[in-house]
Amino acid sequence: MFAGTHRRIVSIWFPRLASDRALRACPVDGPFALSQRIGSAETIFCLNAAAEAAGLHRGMRMADARSFCPGLVSRPARPDLDARFLAGLRRWAERYCPWVGLEGADGLVLDVTGAAHLWGGEAQMCADIRARLARAGIPAQLGRGASRGAAWALAHFGGTEDDLLALPVAALRLGPDTVTGLQRLGLRRIGDLAASPRAPLARRFGPDLLTRLDQALGHSPEPVTPETEPPQFATRMTLPEPIGLESDVMAGLTRLLGPLCAKLAAHQAGARRLCLTLRRVDQASQQVELRLAAPMRDPGRIAALFARGLAEVDAGFGIDQLRLEATLVEPLAPAQIGTAQAASPDRLADLLTRLGTRIGLENIHRFLPAESHIPERGFLIAPAAFSTAQGGFHAPRPRPLRLFPPEPITATGPNPPARFRWRAMPLTTARATGPERITPEWWLEDDKWRHGLRDYWRVETAEGRRLWLFFTPQNPGWFVQGEFA
Repeated sequence: MFAGTHRRIVSIWFPRLASDRALRACPVDGPFALSQRIGSAETIFCLNAAAEAAGLHRGMRMADARSFCPGLVSRPARPDLDARFLAGLRRWAERYCPWVGLEGADGLVLDVTGAAHLWGGEAQMCADIRARLARAGIPAQLGRGASRGAAWALAHFGGTEDDLLALPVAALRLGPDTVTGLQRLGLRRIGDLAASPRAPLARRFGPDLLTRLDQALGHSPEPVTPETEPPQFATRMTLPEPIGLESDVMAGLTRLLGPLCAKLAAHQAGARRLCLTLRRVDQASQQVELRLAAPMRDPGRIAALFARGLAEVDAGFGIDQLRLEATLVEPLAPAQIGTAQAASPDRLADLLTRLGTRIGLENIHRFLPAESHIPERGFLIAPAAFSTAQGGFHAPRPRPLRLFPPEPITATGPNPPARFRWRAMPLTTARATGPERITPEWWLEDDKWRHGLRDYWRVETAEGRRLWLFFTPQNPGWFVQGEFA
């Protein structure tokens, strides 16, 4: 274990990471820039060397850039893809040492302490990094030093460790206002800053200035924290001989499910979406996707649910490789098994999964309670696979079993009619209970409730119908909206 006295850091800076990533996907000859909208203005986010040679720079308005360079090719910036690209470069850099972290949005930092000798020394290691990145078409600037701050400064401003004190104060990773203030005082180099009294600098610029100076000079520690890789829930099987029978594919799937579910259990997770890729001997592949109604890691249950998808697979001249991956994973805490109470939710989830493979999980709905005194808004409809069953359906007054859009009937006056006709049926009122006044929710727009108040009545007819009627006082009229059991 190294105590830190001989610590060695390598910093890799990608000056045009975003544009290099975009040009790798779709090359362009000539000036190229990525645009980003800031407020109402569209500005340059990143550009290639040809655009810089034409006099363009970052932050320049795109309208001005096109007037300077009519042949400029531009695309919208994608910071999310840039971050993913940088994460891939970080994983690639682990070939040189295990301690690799991100340095902002366009750089990497490597703690190569005790690892450089494996490559013949730091110089040979850095030369290999430059060569491999150059072959990939990714320009990079490297700096190496005894501290993270020194390596960053040398990567961005060039030079060797002996030139650190001669670098400008901007190499200390300071804000532009602090750099401008130091330059006005005549402190333009790191050496000038290191030779100045510390107390006046701390009072004027705050403690961050001296912290950055100490980090660059190696007087204050600055660790390199490697990024943690998310677990990959996937397993693969390569067969010595091609298979084509459905039973053989199911047997291979069963063998893959064992280690996959064990890994899910170790991380207290369950698969919500699984993808089985079957590679044929002619290099073609087929995928069978299984979307589960609930997180699951039981190999037996998952294998049974895959049966319908495997029946539609065309094996061709044979399948020589199977790959199973859990593409969507959700937390799933350990649960007690072996009781009837625990088995009931599993059976419901399996049923939803089987129905979902035929009609889609989004098309299976359940009702959820909602806080509203309006009859039509007393419940919500949500996909059953992506929601949890809830109780709490409580109404202060009786509500009909069937609720439908209001249907007008012919009647006058505020009291329920003694006789009326509904759906071509003549009905006679035997008993009426009410009224229950319901007011509209004024904070929501609803065309059905724009007419104002409603007085609801429970009407029992001599013919056996038990209806839910309401009267609108502001615009006199009677309507039937529901029927009790």
